[in-house]
Amino acid sequence: MKLTLIGIGTGNPEHLTLQAIRAINAQDLILIPRKGEGKADLADLRRAICDEVLENPETRIAEFDLPIRDQATADYRQRVDDWHGAIAEVWHETIAAHSGVRRTALLVWGDPSLYDSTLRIAARLNPVPEIEVIPGIASLQALTAAHAIPINEIGAPFTVTTGRRLRDEGWPEGVETIVVILDGGCAFQDLPGEAFHIWWGGYVGMAEQIICAGPLAEVCDRIVKMRAEARAAHGWIMDIYVLRRL
Repeated sequence: MKLTLIGIGTGNPEHLTLQAIRAINAQDLILIPRKGEGKADLADLRRAICDEVLENPETRIAEFDLPIRDQATADYRQRVDDWHGAIAEVWHETIAAHSGVRRTALLVWGDPSLYDSTLRIAARLNPVPEIEVIPGIASLQALTAAHAIPINEIGAPFTVTTGRRLRDEGWPEGVETIVVILDGGCAFQDLPGEAFHIWWGGYVGMAEQIICAGPLAEVCDRIVKMRAEARAAHGWIMDIYVLRRL
């Protein structure tokens, strides 16, 4: 079996490459995960992409419920490892329920290579299938496009990290610019606001996109409020931001 992981950007059909569209139409089966009522939009967007670009009448679509990650185990890595194992098992069961499947695809939010575990989960399948990866527009690219900014200063590096690491470990050494993802707690609030500029965005690249930028001291509270209101309105939020020392 061949498993194709197709990067779909932020769910905007216009983010799909021609390579991605061809790959979608080459499949026997496309898997769509359901993450519960609060995140139904994510499955809906994948369905909408298929409705718009899928022209192969032989391609079947199968939905499955994503296992819930255990929060009781103290060790974070162990929780994630167990969760990935459970997801791989659901993939296997869903594919096996459809006869004659030789090519299966998953539509991966953003790009499969950047802070996404789809490749790691695929490696747990038994037997491990042939893996094909179709790159997609990542949220970092959508954010910098929304703000019309370059991600790095001339010749300078930048670091991509998580809200948890920024909160627990502080500012990374040796860089003036960082990109922060997976930050449910707004870790930027713990930084000295007068020392940084922030470019923030929620649902970047989507119709619901909201953005805010400015000196952190001036816009910190506004971003926290915008984020909370958007999450309450939609039931979920995906956000990302760039921080740069002033």
